[in-house]
Amino acid sequence: MEQIKYTEFGWTKWWWLVRHRENFKLGKNTEIAPLVVIGCEHGVEIEDNVKIGYGAVIISDSTVDGKKGRVVLKKNCKIGANSVIMPNTVVGENSVVGALSFVNKNIPPNEVWYGRPAKFMKKVKPA
Repeated sequence: MEQIKYTEFGWTKWWWLVRHRENFKLGKNTEIAPLVVIGCEHGVEIEDNVKIGYGAVIISDSTVDGKKGRVVLKKNCKIGANSVIMPNTVVGENSVVGALSFVNKNIPPNEVWYGRPAKFMKKVKPA
């Protein structure tokens, strides 16, 4: 796996930003689009084969409502463009979060969720 290099401000060469990168764990074969912001104050783990669309925001510390906690994106999940993943949440294996969604609770494996806030829409077959 290629070693990730960051600018002094946390930007990668692929134009995604990681804050507090000492608390960031990235799996293999991930696809993270440009302009994604990942705030890892309390830890963010992105497992293998995860895809994250343009402009998504993943935060482990919310200054608006005081929520704090680790975020985990389980293997093979997909996060749609411009979605927000809030602190202390897990997106389950093979699950899909639709574009423009606001995720503020755990998403079980093999499900499709979308909306603001994200809600269950349907089951998907395991990959």
